[in-house]
Amino acid sequence: MSNSLVSNSGGNGVRIDVTPDSAGWRFLSFANVLLGAGDSHTDTRAGQETAIVPLSGSATVIAGGQTFEISRTSVFEQMPQIVYVTPGDEMTVTASTDFEFAIGSAPAEGLYPTRLIVPEEMKSEVRGGGASQRQVNHVLAPPVDAERLILYEVYVPRGMWSGWAPHRHDGVDGSPYLEETYYFRMDPGNGFAMHRNWAPEDGFDETVVLHDGDTALVPKGFHSSVSCPSSNLFFLNYLAGELVDKERSTPPCFDEGHTWIHDAWVNDDEGAWVQPVMQTPNLNNPGGLPLGSVDGAVPDDPYAVSGDKPTD
Repeated sequence: MSNSLVSNSGGNGVRIDVTPDSAGWRFLSFANVLLGAGDSHTDTRAGQETAIVPLSGSATVIAGGQTFEISRTSVFEQMPQIVYVTPGDEMTVTASTDFEFAIGSAPAEGLYPTRLIVPEEMKSEVRGGGASQRQVNHVLAPPVDAERLILYEVYVPRGMWSGWAPHRHDGVDGSPYLEETYYFRMDPGNGFAMHRNWAPEDGFDETVVLHDGDTALVPKGFHSSVSCPSSNLFFLNYLAGELVDKERSTPPCFDEGHTWIHDAWVNDDEGAWVQPVMQTPNLNNPGGLPLGSVDGAVPDDPYAVSGDKPTD
């Protein structure tokens, strides 16, 4: 099994737990937690800023002497209310209903206070084009202040790619050094995504398959993700590294072999194939015979099937 795939253990409690020691890096911690109604999760992280992101359900968060009521019906229906916790403040999450949340931390000095961050503060944009168009919400990224933590939520339509042209932020070729986790959700939940990390300079190349609730790590190199054609894809990014405060908006380094595609998208997707690619007399005739020889009847497509959409 790849070290970059962290499968969700399921059940209640901490279901994913990524630490600098387990990931083999320096800055970023990430966990996925599910609490039953009435259950609590308490933590104090000295020297670490923390971001608590609701995924579903409702809870009360007490941190730094303040009380925050947060809730979310689903990552596919609402943007998050994020509780940002300054280093050293004790935090207690108590579930009002079954409550799933993400919690991640990075080293910090305490420049910013414990507070609630609401959707109205968050920048949102549509990036890319063609088969790589997606919505990116800057849920804890500039213009929202933090020291090292950077958080995005990304929505990728089914069968489409995110992170194209491929980019890297591992300190190579002048790129900033950032560590990163991707927490994936699928709709419907029986789909899957694929995520690739690769570094051409040393032959590192891995592709992992992720199911609903799994997490991918980005240890180094370029990276990109794609959803299967029958599920829409959501992922929550936590990043942290050497960029601090306002420098968190520094862009990554892109693979110059693929950046031309951005110009093609701007120019009405110049060069993209439009179906049918070849105009042939036998299109949609799997038998390959001229249509007149079969009295105008086109054989049924053996791959045309139907079924019920899964419900979670």
